[in-house]
Amino acid sequence: QVQLVESGGGLVQAGGSARLSCAASGSILGINEMGWYRQAPGKQRELVATIFRGGSTNYADSVKGRFTISRDNAKNTVYLQMNSLKPQDTAVYYCKAEMAPFSPRPDYWGQGIQVTVSS
Repeated sequence: QVQLVESGGGLVQAGGSARLSCAASGSILGINEMGWYRQAPGKQRELVATIFRGGSTNYADSVKGRFTISRDNAKNTVYLQMNSLKPQDTAVYYCKAEMAPFSPRPDYWGQGIQVTVSS
């Protein structure tokens, strides 16, 4: 079992910044990849950014150059630094842990956290 607890977010003005945190606990040694996803009202959940066990990262085109995913292994925490926020970044943001093959479950999700960007 892996537990993911997100924090940060809230209401931010356009052009501003915010940082999301995702603290992982439990069977964290089985985590291959951590990521942030988001879901805006009436839209499907979409990938925002991922960071692999080896440290490589991947970003959605819509956030490249504005968002940065990072991790602190000592704290078992993944961060999403969001700069130059736009109203279209408004969504519920979810943290995801993708597990190694043969894990009891393929992935785990956090409960989600609201980010609202006002114009």
